[in-house]
Amino acid sequence: MEMVRTIRVVAAVIEQDGRYLITQRRATAVLPLLWEFPGGRVEEGETDAVALKREVRHRLGVEIEAGQLISFVSHPYERYTVDLYLYECSIQSGEPAPLAVNEFRWVTSAEFDRYPFTPADEATMNKLLGVG
Repeated sequence: MEMVRTIRVVAAVIEQDGRYLITQRRATAVLPLLWEFPGGRVEEGETDAVALKREVRHRLGVEIEAGQLISFVSHPYERYTVDLYLYECSIQSGEPAPLAVNEFRWVTSAEFDRYPFTPADEATMNKLLGVG
């Protein structure tokens, strides 16, 4: 039996005035043009907080403060499994700009279903919203 690689990924739930910051993956990315909470892969030797700050800075050009863990979901894809850890975060400085994402939006939780999310993010949102 072949071992399936597990990738640890962190994502930031950033809420302001009842709206959440979501980002759209680039057309050249894996799962192109799907939406997700901003974040990315945790590198070897990194803490989740350090990875979150690095990834959000790289993708949106803002400095964040990583807060408490909100939820965790393990989602199997065809060639690997993603262990997605979702953290409550806040922007400390800067204004979001689409540096390494196709686009970003501020949306209410009621608007989530208007955006096609990655399967792992979809599962996490269902946990957050208490459905599924």
